[in-house]
Amino acid sequence: MMRSILTDLDAVLSIARLGSFRAAALELGMSTTALSNAIAKLEQRLAVRLFNRTTRSVSLTDAGRTFVERVGPAMTDIHDAMLTVQSLQEIPKGTLRINAFATAAREVMEPLILSFMRRYPQVHIDLVTEGRIVDIVAAGFDLGLRPADLVPTDMIAVPLGLKRSNAVVASPDFLRTHGTPNVPADLYRFRCIRARLPNNALFRWKFEKGGDAVQIDVQGSITLDESSLVKIAAQNGVGLGYVMEADVRDDIAAGRLVRVLKDWTPSLAPLALYYPGRKNPPAAFSAFIQAARDFASGDRGNDAQSR
Repeated sequence: MMRSILTDLDAVLSIARLGSFRAAALELGMSTTALSNAIAKLEQRLAVRLFNRTTRSVSLTDAGRTFVERVGPAMTDIHDAMLTVQSLQEIPKGTLRINAFATAAREVMEPLILSFMRRYPQVHIDLVTEGRIVDIVAAGFDLGLRPADLVPTDMIAVPLGLKRSNAVVASPDFLRTHGTPNVPADLYRFRCIRARLPNNALFRWKFEKGGDAVQIDVQGSITLDESSLVKIAAQNGVGLGYVMEADVRDDIAAGRLVRVLKDWTPSLAPLALYYPGRKNPPAAFSAFIQAARDFASGDRGNDAQSR
């Protein structure tokens, strides 16, 4: 009974925070119908309506707002108490939710995340990738993964030390046919693969050399919103592509792609794992932070740096 009540209270707080039964159901790992039924039963037990529901929106009633204001801090205390006990366990287990840029996730997937999972098989990793910056606390994540210069100042950061840069690439056949750009301004004469940002704006290719910064609004016959698709298009001779160097490192080494304008694409800010300060974190969280620090110090067989 107690576990059911705690689950129902967590559900109320999730709906109130996200403003949606569907979003809360996804976060809680249950169906929208099951969540709606659980809230209906709780409201029946309390003899008061907590939410105003329409086909388009969900909002707290006055009673619901008072309920959330009282229950929220209490649930935080309860979960902190549970985490305190869990932190004493010897074997890390449970779920870690991580939010990251897709490009960042690809860079650490094998050397950090999969390595950690092999070491701690009872830990479940819930990795969510998206292009926009999110408030990891408000969105219910344990950790975030972003370039160090984008980490919020109120977060604890663990720099991962990976060298990062952008790269302009094309297939060998494309360069044999159309020639090679020597400076960014040359790109106006070439067919390029355009990229669309998460906010729907077209990405302007950024370059810098000797203190001179340039942004080029390239032209081309295709616009894509995912870097893996840009790589495929470049491999097939569609045009020049602008991607993360780590995403095409193997293709460059194998000769499937050729990098150009390298001296115009300097190093970027390194990646950092970040999280809010927390008391008595569970063993899984502490183990992952230690794995990240080991990764950053080079205690990983130097896999990421040698490829």
